[in-house]
Amino acid sequence: MPDRGGGPTGPRIRAGRPSRGARTLLLTLGVLAVLGMAFTMFAGFWTDWLWYRSVHYSSVFTTMLWTKIGLFFVFGLLMAVAVGLNIWIAHRLRPPLSAMSMEQQSLDRYRMGIAPYKKWLLLAVTALVGLIAGASAAGQWRTWLMWVNGVPFHQKDPQFHLDVSFYAFDLPWYRFLLGFGFAAAILCLIAAALTHYLYGGLRVTSPGARATAAATGHLSVLLGIFVALKAVAYWLDRYGLAVKSSDFKATGDWTGLRYVDANAYLPAKTILFCIAVICALLFFATLWRRTWQLPVIGFGLMVLSAILIGGLYPAIVQKFQVQPNEQAKEAPYVQKNLKATREAYGIDDAKVTEYSGQSTTKDKTTLRNDANDAASIRIMDPNIVSPTFQQLQQMKNFYGFPTNLDVDRYPAKDGKNAKAQDTVIGLRELNLDGIPKNNWINDHFRYTHGYGVVAAKGTEADDQGQPVFTESDMPSTGDLGTYEQRIYYGEKTTTYSIVGGPQKEIDYTDNSGEKTTSYQGESGVNLDNPVNRAAYAVAFNEPQILYSGAIGKGSRILYNRTPKERVEAVAPWLTIDGDAYPAVVKGRIQWIVDAYTTSNGYPYSSRTTLGDTTADSLTAANNNRAVVAQQNQVNYIRNSVKATVDAYTGEVRLYQWDTQDPVLKTWMKAFPGTVKQRSAISPDLMAHLRYPQDLFKVQRELLTRYHVTDAQTFLTGSEVWQVPDDPTNKSGNAVPPYYLSTKMPDQSQQAFSLSTTFTPNGRDNLSAFMTVDAEAGSSDYGKIRILKLPTSTTVDGPKQVQSQFNSEQDIAAAIRLLKGGDSDIEYGNLLTVPLDGGLLYVEPVYVRGGGLKYPLLRKVLVTYEGKTAFENTLDEALDKVFGTTASTTPPPQTGTTHPPTSSNPTVQQALSDAQKAFDAGQQALQGPNGPDWTAYDKAQKDLKAALKRAADAEAKAGRNGTGTKS
Repeated sequence: MPDRGGGPTGPRIRAGRPSRGARTLLLTLGVLAVLGMAFTMFAGFWTDWLWYRSVHYSSVFTTMLWTKIGLFFVFGLLMAVAVGLNIWIAHRLRPPLSAMSMEQQSLDRYRMGIAPYKKWLLLAVTALVGLIAGASAAGQWRTWLMWVNGVPFHQKDPQFHLDVSFYAFDLPWYRFLLGFGFAAAILCLIAAALTHYLYGGLRVTSPGARATAAATGHLSVLLGIFVALKAVAYWLDRYGLAVKSSDFKATGDWTGLRYVDANAYLPAKTILFCIAVICALLFFATLWRRTWQLPVIGFGLMVLSAILIGGLYPAIVQKFQVQPNEQAKEAPYVQKNLKATREAYGIDDAKVTEYSGQSTTKDKTTLRNDANDAASIRIMDPNIVSPTFQQLQQMKNFYGFPTNLDVDRYPAKDGKNAKAQDTVIGLRELNLDGIPKNNWINDHFRYTHGYGVVAAKGTEADDQGQPVFTESDMPSTGDLGTYEQRIYYGEKTTTYSIVGGPQKEIDYTDNSGEKTTSYQGESGVNLDNPVNRAAYAVAFNEPQILYSGAIGKGSRILYNRTPKERVEAVAPWLTIDGDAYPAVVKGRIQWIVDAYTTSNGYPYSSRTTLGDTTADSLTAANNNRAVVAQQNQVNYIRNSVKATVDAYTGEVRLYQWDTQDPVLKTWMKAFPGTVKQRSAISPDLMAHLRYPQDLFKVQRELLTRYHVTDAQTFLTGSEVWQVPDDPTNKSGNAVPPYYLSTKMPDQSQQAFSLSTTFTPNGRDNLSAFMTVDAEAGSSDYGKIRILKLPTSTTVDGPKQVQSQFNSEQDIAAAIRLLKGGDSDIEYGNLLTVPLDGGLLYVEPVYVRGGGLKYPLLRKVLVTYEGKTAFENTLDEALDKVFGTTASTTPPPQTGTTHPPTSSNPTVQQALSDAQKAFDAGQQALQGPNGPDWTAYDKAQKDLKAALKRAADAEAKAGRNGTGTKS
């Protein structure tokens, strides 16, 4: 009989099941997805390895890698074994099947459901907890390396008399182990309890015993381990009191033991430790007694003791013993905090000297002469004149200068007796936003580097208010001699470039046209290898790297190009200062980077947050200058490393600066060979090293309270200072410290210094002036000097001085004239200079106007002991304030002076023309509709030409022997 089932014969297709082709496609896609994920992970790992190898710090990469891998596997395996073993034990201790209760009948279907997959389920659970635990442990690589490599501080804490290294290196690792132990105990307890419940060892609703004897013993051991760990925690908490932070009403943030800690919490922790040990033994005894009665009573006693002894008793001591006589009770502990904090922040040697704040010399001529010797007053503010550098020295739109320039010292080229002078310096870095046409080739192959240093005298400006450049033009020429001018690594260089291959790079442009070059350095990673190209194509999400014809033999990829990025990468255990600065050293442009070692485990030392204490009005406008430590808060800091980054090759060098720092010694043991000895610093490099700003800002913040060394005075709070807000702007942020060559009262000559001011808490008058010797080659380097003003008299602070500048009628009228039309005023750094018992304030005033988009120095404000001057030049302002001229006046810094007289007719005519040009310039500034900057600039050019004619005529007459001295 024929088949009457209907339909074609052959293989049947089950409904809902994909065809073989679909399954093959899905399998292929799955394999490709896995391979893609694997290659993405490989690309990240491989490019990191290639980069570290290219900078010759592969040992840093391998040390971190093997440390993380070791911690991952050790602790991941420990956690997996612990949880898996307890699940297995709980399964082995399951009771035999008996009459099933309703509870067990409902669980039976779950047991039957997982029965075929028990081994796989056990493997999955243990693998999951192992992966999580291993990943968490791998993040503790710093803690492990510091513990295993820690060196002693050779200083002991005043309470337990243990070396500080115990708190800085050992205690953090012990706390991690304790936390891991707690996590393992809790996970094992949960896993065992669930297994016992699933297989009948624990019963919730069934009649009879709630737990079998085997389950009781198993869970009691786990609870005993947990309580034993709690006993260890109580014991470690005793030492933790020395580094515990708390809010102390009398002093604010506080670290270390107070009276209540030493006399209540410390004995309470010891008692709780003993109770926890007994409680743990009672849980372990359940293995024989098979009852939870005693351990539960013991656990309840421990909880009650923790409430009464650990909480209520200290509160009673604080209320009835400390508060009635707080200063007497707390004074010994405050004294320990004072000593430890001053040591931990390197301010224990700060020298505080009483300073009258009033001049003791009545002779105005002497004061005027002393003003020249007191400081090399810098009227070029590096935080104002960057747009001026940009306008005058940018040359091409694809170059740019940083928002804040830097201050360094370079010798003035005036013969054999060249003297170092304060110099404002910036690099002409690559600015991709200014490239004529943005595309992948231009952005990454053609425009690859900046070109040249631009530097100007810090104490001078020309007759138009512009900087007096000592290094300028393209290529840069001037006082710095011959050096490699190409800048492949800089603060503004944040993208990658591919160099050295078939594609030529734009070097610079001069009158003869565009110049090209090809990178000759050995920096970067070679892209000859197709595996490398594929890895970078994935890592940078740029497929053109894989197939572009612009990449060929010799092509190298440069990335991680900012100095901060490079130093952070090769030394991830360092905290980097927010302001890297360039210097020309032995024919190379070197970025100099200050780096810090920090800790938050220095006993009794108060903590601070670096991101907060290093913030000021400059960092508010430049987020790249923010400083962040590995820990959120620190209570120990050292400028232990000076680093350099070559602007052409990108080579990173780390130099040991603080040879006594135990934290640095610990990291040098962990990463041997990465930090060079201090003796390797060349004299040429040493001449440009300076005291770092961010360390100084941290120290000044601490010194607002910790300049006091007496506990009683510290507790009263009567001597608390504050860092004043920047009076030159309305940001409301702290005034930044300034580099300035100045002479303190105990010094015989000027020293390159970093300085700041303090005001009393909540007031605006001056309370102190602080400097630190910033000259690295000086024997006084790092010496902090504080001039403390008397509390019985009032000396104007920065805000009051600025207000005085703005409120004087003549000055206010002159400023209104300068602001006429579309002009704008910018105030430069308000500099404070100690002078003969008083304080001299100097502030340059810049004007943007007349179509100019960059500031020019137009006036200088000076005040001394209430007398104020607002003149064209610093010398004129000083002359007016002191009512006399200096015996030897240096060349004018800005503006013009009245021309001298001469008997030479040609000179007389030229000087007459100069006077007319000067008068015309003044009239242009005081026009009825505001300053006429076009007329003013013309007058200044005429003045300059007339003075040059006079000088040439005088020189010619001198050569002919007919001239007269003018």
